[in-house]
Amino acid sequence: QVQLVESGGGLVEPGGSLRLSCAASGRIFRVDDMGWYRQTPRNQRIMVASITNTGSTNYADSVKGRFTVSRDNAKNTIYLQMNNLKPEDTAVYYCKAVVREFSNILIPRDYWGQGTQVSVSA
Repeated sequence: QVQLVESGGGLVEPGGSLRLSCAASGRIFRVDDMGWYRQTPRNQRIMVASITNTGSTNYADSVKGRFTVSRDNAKNTIYLQMNNLKPEDTAVYYCKAVVREFSNILIPRDYWGQGTQVSVSA
């Protein structure tokens, strides 16, 4: 079994910064893509930023130039540096990892973190 543990959410004023972390643990052969998603008021999870295990990144248009995603493959950890935060960035943020486990290397599985609240308000 694989677990993803997130940290780093909180309350910040507009224009402020936060850094989220998410570490995957368990019987992991390899973590492929990792990403950050946020939940809309309609309970949809939309992609905020993603990164492959070779470092290629992708961002939602709404966060380009403000957010930076990175990862440490040795620690199976993904980070999201969020700068110039806006009230519309308020959401629960979830990390996702596509994992190949030792028990089944050929078929990757998606795992999600428990979510961390980010609130941007004056």
